[in-house]
Amino acid sequence: MRILPSRHGPGALLGLVLIALLCAYAAAGPYVSPSSPTDIDYRALSAPPGARHWFGTNRIGQDVFAQTARGLQKSLLIGLFVALAGTAFAAVAGTCAGYFGGWTDRAVTFLVDLFLVVPGFLVLVVVAPALRGAGWVAYAGALAALGWMLTARAVRATALSLRERPYVTAARHMGVHPLRIVRRHILPHMTSFLITHGTIATAGAVISEAGLSYFGFGVQPPDVSLGTLIADSTEVALTYPWMFFFPTGMLLCFVLAVNLVGEGLRDALDPRTARTEVPA
Repeated sequence: MRILPSRHGPGALLGLVLIALLCAYAAAGPYVSPSSPTDIDYRALSAPPGARHWFGTNRIGQDVFAQTARGLQKSLLIGLFVALAGTAFAAVAGTCAGYFGGWTDRAVTFLVDLFLVVPGFLVLVVVAPALRGAGWVAYAGALAALGWMLTARAVRATALSLRERPYVTAARHMGVHPLRIVRRHILPHMTSFLITHGTIATAGAVISEAGLSYFGFGVQPPDVSLGTLIADSTEVALTYPWMFFFPTGMLLCFVLAVNLVGEGLRDALDPRTARTEVPA
C-alpha cells in the first residue's frame, strides 16, 4: 500500500501568494499610483494603459489602477466582515440549538427555515435603500444576517452528536456550567469546519457584494467596489477592455485564491481528505 500525497498543497501555497499580492495591491495601490482614485485627467479620457496611467483611464479620466485598488479594498473589507460575522453567528446559534435542545433548538430551527425560504437577494433589494448613507458596515451586516443559515444547520448537527459523547456527559453530571461545556468541549471540535467555512465564505461574500453592487443595490457612488467598477465598464468591455478586465480579473483571482486556500485548509485540518490509499 502507498499513500498519495495531497494534491492541494501547491494550490494552497499559490492561493496564499495570490491573496498576499492582492491584499498588498489593495492596501498600497491608491498610494503608489501616480493618480488618486478621485483625480480626473481631462487630457486622457478612456486612455489605454501606459506610463502615465498603468491600467489606463475610464470614460471620465479617472485612473483605473487607483480605482481598482480602492474597489478591491472595499470588497475585501466587506467580504472579510461578512464571513467573520456570519460564521460567528452560525457557530453560536447552531451550537446552542444542538446542545441545549428544547425551545432553543425549535426557535433556531424556525429562524433557519424562515430565512431559507425567503429569497435573500429580494430582502437586500428591499432594505438596500434604507441602508444608503449608513456606511458599508451596515450593508455588510445585512449580508451577514442572510448568510449564516446553512452553516448553523451543519453546526447544530455536529453539536447534537457531540453532546452525547462520554466526556460531555461526565462534565454535565459533575455540574460544570453549560456555557463552559460548550466553550471547552463542543466548539473546539468544530474549529476545523468553521475555519474552512469562514475562509471559503469570504469568497462567497465578495461575490455577493459584487453582484449586488453591479445591480446598484450595494456600494453607492462616490464610493467604489469591484461590483460598481464592473457594472460601469460592462458596456465598453469590448471597446475599452482595460476598464472591464482589470477589476474583473482581480475578482476572479481573489475567488480562485480563497478557494485554493480553503481546500488546503480542509486537507490540513481533516487528514481523512488529505490522502488517498490505493493498491500498490
